Parts: sequence; C-alpha cells; structure tokens
Amino acid sequence: MSDSHGVFCWYELSTTNPEAARAFYGEVVGFGTKAVPMGPMEYHMWVEPDGEGVIGGVSTLAEEAKAMGAPPNWLIHVRVDDLAATVARCQELGGGVLLPPTEIPGSGHFAILSAFDGAAFGVFSGAQMGPSTGVDSTMGGVAWHEVMTSDVSRALAFYGDLFGWVDAGSMDMGPEGVYQMFGKSADKAWGGMMARPAGMPMSAWLAYFTVPSADEAGERAARMGGKLMHTMDVPGGRIATMCDPQGAAFAVWSGVAQN
Repeated sequence: MSDSHGVFCWYELSTTNPEAARAFYGEVVGFGTKAVPMGPMEYHMWVEPDGEGVIGGVSTLAEEAKAMGAPPNWLIHVRVDDLAATVARCQELGGGVLLPPTEIPGSGHFAILSAFDGAAFGVFSGAQMGPSTGVDSTMGGVAWHEVMTSDVSRALAFYGDLFGWVDAGSMDMGPEGVYQMFGKSADKAWGGMMARPAGMPMSAWLAYFTVPSADEAGERAARMGGKLMHTMDVPGGRIATMCDPQGAAFAVWSGVAQN
C-alpha cells in the first residue's frame, strides 16, 4: 500500500445549474474556477482562493442520476493504488458500484461506489490531481470529512479495509452516540463518522471547506439563496452546515489550523 492510497484527492459538485453554483461558491467559500476542455464540453475546476490549488470540479447532474432520484451533491473521491481491486473489495464488503471504472483521458480512471449503507463516494487511480493531503486548513481547502452512517463501527471497518484508515480517537456525544474519528495514522484525524440522524433519508459524506469565518460564510450563503442549517463551536474552531441554492449539502470550518 503506497502513501497516497486512501488519501482524499477530488471533490466533485454535480448540480442542476453549474453556472449559478460557480458564482455561489465563489462568494461563500472564495473558490475560483478554471475552465478546461473535455471533449465536446467545457469542464470547470475549483481553484482555491490563493489561485494555486485545484481541489475538484463542477459538472451538470447526469440525467441518469436524476432519474434514480439523486439530488445535487458533493462527491468525495479517494485515491487508490488498484482501482479494480478496490471496486471488487467494496462489493465483497457489502457495498455497490454506481458507476463502473471509467477512463479520464490523460489522467487515469475512476469509479463511483456505495458503502454498505448506501453512502456514495468515488475512487481514483492515475496521475496526481487535486489535493494530496488528508486535511487542508488553508483557505478553500478541505479541513474535515464526515460521514453520517447507519453503523459507525461497521463504517470504520469498511473504510479501513478499503483505504487503510484507522481509529484516530472517539468522543461520546450522549444521545447522538459515539463520534468516531479516522485517519491514515492514529495521531492525525482526517474526519469523523457518526450515526445518521433519524430524519436523514440516507447515509452521506460531508466536506468541510476552510473559510476565514464560518458565521460570515453562512450569512453570505443565506443572502445568495442557500439554506443555513446550523452553526456551532467545535474543538479548534467553528463550523456552519448548509445547502446551496440547488440543494447540495456542504459545510465550512474556521479556526485553528489542524496539525
């Protein structure tokens, strides 16, 4: 297993209005965009506020996905050494394949999978693209990754088997259950796993983008037609969770840089 196996590497927004989304996230998170040709269409990548780092892209939600009931969403991708082996192992562990291995000309191959509880995620193998670290506290980087799951213990075992993630500590959240942190090593958490709330229809991943002020980002989102769900203090900073005007869920974080 290489050092890059199991590292988050791309964040893809699939939406019904890419142009509006580019304007929204530019204002709320500070993202710039970079247009690149992709066959007969133009694809836009998300560029961090410093104008240097590329973290992902934005595309039109596929008609096939809409027909299956998929809403606009952010999809988290993880780099793997062997794409075919990862896809096969996901199925052996009770997961599924939403999109089989597909070529990105000149870059590599990716697939979209689902965990045992239906949470969707992507896997990629190929040329370096996007982030190469587990968490990124620079502005516009992804400071935290969180999955709401039907079974926290099984989720840690499932993703641990696929990506080499390990227990990086846990917290008892009372009635909400245990908040399980994970990473490639026990001393550096990249994200958390927690029980899916009763009103949440399906398990899903959530990305936390770094901003100067979570409160101000939430206010900007609301002004631009998004929906601010809640803000709260967390160890090391403050977060806000929200949906963009098309309905894709995301979160922001501001505070002390993570080690």
